[in-house]
Amino acid sequence: MVVTTKAIVFSAIKYAEADLIVSCFTETSGIKNYLLRGILKSKKGKLKTSFFQPLTQLEIVAEHKNKGTLEYIKEAKIHFPYQTLHTDIVKSGLVMFLSEILKNCIKEEEPNPELYSFMEKSFIWMDSVDEVANFHIHFLLELSAYLGFYPDSSNLQYQFFNILEGNFQEKDTGNYCVEGENVEYLKLFFNKKTEEISEIKMSKANRSKVLDLMLTYYRFHVQGYQAPKSLAVLNALYS
Repeated sequence: MVVTTKAIVFSAIKYAEADLIVSCFTETSGIKNYLLRGILKSKKGKLKTSFFQPLTQLEIVAEHKNKGTLEYIKEAKIHFPYQTLHTDIVKSGLVMFLSEILKNCIKEEEPNPELYSFMEKSFIWMDSVDEVANFHIHFLLELSAYLGFYPDSSNLQYQFFNILEGNFQEKDTGNYCVEGENVEYLKLFFNKKTEEISEIKMSKANRSKVLDLMLTYYRFHVQGYQAPKSLAVLNALYS
């Protein structure tokens, strides 16, 4: 079946001498993996390696056999040309980190237009602004809603965050409860619009610890969760 769809690139891995295996989240079919034969050697083909940088937004014409095998891209063009996402050093670090998180967390080969729209708008916003220090924490919190485990924020006044249950509690009920400064900072991200997150002021050290708290939360709620290898790069950029 030939489909035309928007797609966001999650990863591109070299295969054999000149091929790429590309993982994309498509608007019409969810996660799809494509084999791009000879793309690393071809200079005249319709597909260019520059199209397949992480989080690039494409419009593709693809052949989907839907048999769980690698699919085939016939045509591709940039849907939204980023201005800063792959050239600004801090943003490029965020791109590496977020694309790795997304690839680890999203596995379904089924349409999810709400999730696609969320990612599309989020990355366009990140590309358009200068201040992105808090973006990844806010993005992970909002993403958890689309993945089905957004924390219950009805009791934000309570000091304990239960990582396993995903709620805030008045009392410590066991090993999965955490409290302290980082929990208080995390609370500030609830009910915030993306354009408001620069109002949250915290040190680089606190930002790193709040991110660690969010990643711990993901580890408890994402099946087969793998710690992002790019976290070290991200921490170095923010140090």
